[in-house]
Amino acid sequence: MATSPPASFPPDVDSPAWHFCPLCAGALAPAVQREDGGMRERLRCAACGWTHWNNPTPVLAAVVEYRGQVLLARNAAWPGRMFALITGFMEAGETPQDGIARELKEETNLDATAVRLIGAYDFQRMNQVIIAYHVRAEGEVVLSPELAEWRLYDYDAVRCWRSGTGLALADWLRSTGREPRWLEP
Repeated sequence: MATSPPASFPPDVDSPAWHFCPLCAGALAPAVQREDGGMRERLRCAACGWTHWNNPTPVLAAVVEYRGQVLLARNAAWPGRMFALITGFMEAGETPQDGIARELKEETNLDATAVRLIGAYDFQRMNQVIIAYHVRAEGEVVLSPELAEWRLYDYDAVRCWRSGTGLALADWLRSTGREPRWLEP
């Protein structure tokens, strides 16, 4: 009879807590090895040679244009009153464009009517690469439990933040002929 793996297997790839090889259960340890780019230290299994690459995770983000304004939302897990872009992880078997349309539908119930690439943004703090889109949307907003609330902002009233998705928002504003206004720490 087959048994199910524990709920924690495989470990979250973004987690820095990889201790054991997912193939043979050998201990992982930092080890230097020659790779295409030269010598590189990574977590490796001495028993079977498996390498934890720790590559960045692709995250999709949407600057949502809804009813002539920008829709920002607050994640239910966030403290405070920070509003940001709709984001989510790309899933296997979908294009980034399909993924952001799916995330928008799952999180807000809105339908994407147009999806246009803004750019890709480095977010090393979370070991992510953000692929940002401008999404025109229609429908009626119904938030998923993941989001606590949403707001609409006039283009000239929205404030950008100086990392990750905030840089995508700034680039999109520039593409509309507007100079971004920045949140100050």
